[in-house]
Amino acid sequence: MADEIVNRVAKSKLKTIDLEDFYPKGPRTSIDIKKWLFHELILKEKDFREYLKNHDWSQYQNHYIALTCSSDAIIPSWAYMLIATYTSPFAIKTIIGNLEQLDIAIFQDMLNNFSVETYKDFPVIIKGCSNKPIPETAYIQLIEKLQPVAKSIMFGEACSTVSLYKKKK
Repeated sequence: MADEIVNRVAKSKLKTIDLEDFYPKGPRTSIDIKKWLFHELILKEKDFREYLKNHDWSQYQNHYIALTCSSDAIIPSWAYMLIATYTSPFAIKTIIGNLEQLDIAIFQDMLNNFSVETYKDFPVIIKGCSNKPIPETAYIQLIEKLQPVAKSIMFGEACSTVSLYKKKK
């Protein structure tokens, strides 16, 4: 009689974390404010306020927003703060920066609230392949949260992992 094939990975205590599972839904939108500036360079407060007042902010309902200015204009801090007063009733999150910085901020918020108690004293695999744009810094933040509690941390797939950390006995 042939030996039965046993899936040792399925029977192990390994716990897998796939950051793609936590990828929040909602469009990521970049708003370039240069078009709201006089000659795309100068912020004239009265005109700027008028544009913000007349803009349809409801189009950003449940969006993640990255505010940017692609011209070399000097934008005062209060201008971005003023825009945020308009986006906050509609957007999930608004930052100053590009879409990559937006994803970093989104994952930072998510990982700050991520409970690692279920991984205490377990070997953990952080899944590496992803179809969504997971910021690399999110993996580092995850390591920082897991390392104090996990028995070991690996990266990759169960069939081929790279060992990253093992708790000392």
